[in-house]
Amino acid sequence: MSTEHAAPAGARLPLQRSREPSLRAASTRARTDTRSDTRTERADICTEGTDTRSETEATSETRHKQDGETEARIETGGSVLVASMFPPKVGVAPVDVVADLRILPRTPWLATRLVPRWVTYFRTSPRARGIASDVAALFLAVLDVWLVIPEDAAAYSTWLSAIAVAAMVMRRHVPFLAVLVTVPGFMTGWSQLAAMTALGSLAKKHRLLSWRMVVGMVLVFLCGYVRWPLSEFYSLSWQEHLLNVIWAVIIAGMPVAIGLLINARQELSRRIRELASSREREKRLLAETVRAAERAELAREMHDVVSHQVTLIAMQAGALQVSADGTTAEAARTIRELSTRTLEELRNLVGVLRSGDAAEDTQPGLDELDDLVRHFRDDAVPVALDVTAEPECLPRSVSHAVYRTVQEALTNVRKHAAGARASVKVLAKQDTLVVEVRNDRARLRKPSLPSGGHGLIGLKERAGLLGGTFSAGPTSEGGFRVSATYPLAG
Repeated sequence: MSTEHAAPAGARLPLQRSREPSLRAASTRARTDTRSDTRTERADICTEGTDTRSETEATSETRHKQDGETEARIETGGSVLVASMFPPKVGVAPVDVVADLRILPRTPWLATRLVPRWVTYFRTSPRARGIASDVAALFLAVLDVWLVIPEDAAAYSTWLSAIAVAAMVMRRHVPFLAVLVTVPGFMTGWSQLAAMTALGSLAKKHRLLSWRMVVGMVLVFLCGYVRWPLSEFYSLSWQEHLLNVIWAVIIAGMPVAIGLLINARQELSRRIRELASSREREKRLLAETVRAAERAELAREMHDVVSHQVTLIAMQAGALQVSADGTTAEAARTIRELSTRTLEELRNLVGVLRSGDAAEDTQPGLDELDDLVRHFRDDAVPVALDVTAEPECLPRSVSHAVYRTVQEALTNVRKHAAGARASVKVLAKQDTLVVEVRNDRARLRKPSLPSGGHGLIGLKERAGLLGGTFSAGPTSEGGFRVSATYPLAG
């Protein structure tokens, strides 16, 4: 196989080669029945089958090697700490492990699309559900009385039943009072369903052995056992009394059981929601712990490496300033001032990394832009500054972003365009702040300094976090332009 047309590592090789010999053998057997041709075709099959297996094994080894490199590459940083706290299950995919952490099941997408909006509203609005339940209870209570009331019913029985039905509107707010109001209508009339509904509402709000529950159950039991008028009740046989006791127990016990069941379900749902929220809090705390550990490690590295090197630069510059004179002493003084300032910013940054707070008050902002430009301005690099924004009117995060943008742009001018003229403009336009740094073509040739291009990437990320935009690129005159916009509202 030619190396120019070789399949890339990890790609699936075509499987047609393994089928070609069989097709070739079939056509050969159809053409001739000689034993010599059959042996030849079988030899071809074995040879090409061996080539196919060798290529398949090589591809599998390459894929396993890449998978091993991927696994070794992702097990770095904070993922090691997270993996140690949540050990993976044997034989379970990572997606299944994440699914195991979910407490509440997700609603299928198709089910949420097919459910009408008014059903979703009733599910999410307790007030709507309460009003709907009141209307349903009132309708069923009216229907229960209207279907069984006789034509020659007494007037007081009809009125007491009507009052019991009207008590359905207060069962959610004062259920014990609703039970007391429905008892006369149930005793002398036909409002049995109204009394049972009120007793069920009472069971949802009070414990089973509370005095309100005991009184309510006894009253509803007596209403289901005693028959009105009392003369008919006294004339019943003992078998009929026993049957009335059974029905009274069912009438008083069924709404209590349903109310307690609904109450237990609501309590279980509340506990599950609390458990899910506590699990989410644990995940956030775990992520914060991982970030804090990484920040502490980064702070140690910055303190041990960067701060140490900058301190040596400042000390060497101070020694040179004392021993030299003239231009060399002035350059040494400038180096020492810049090194000292860099050490102060590094100290603040290390403190921010260790504490985890933003500490925006200690970060430089637009009010220190004049000092920044003065450090960069000299005969070799003239810098023009034009600021129309008030530092007091800007958010501290935006002010700090403006400072870092100008600092990075002027540093790049020093490194890549020595001797070029630079201009810095900071303009406030309604609810947007515009920062623009331009420079001309380089006029001096200096040795290039190492650069990884991370500065402009960091400026773009900073602008994105604040909701702004960032652009950078060469100009038609041969210079370079850096521009950023930051929103002031919100």
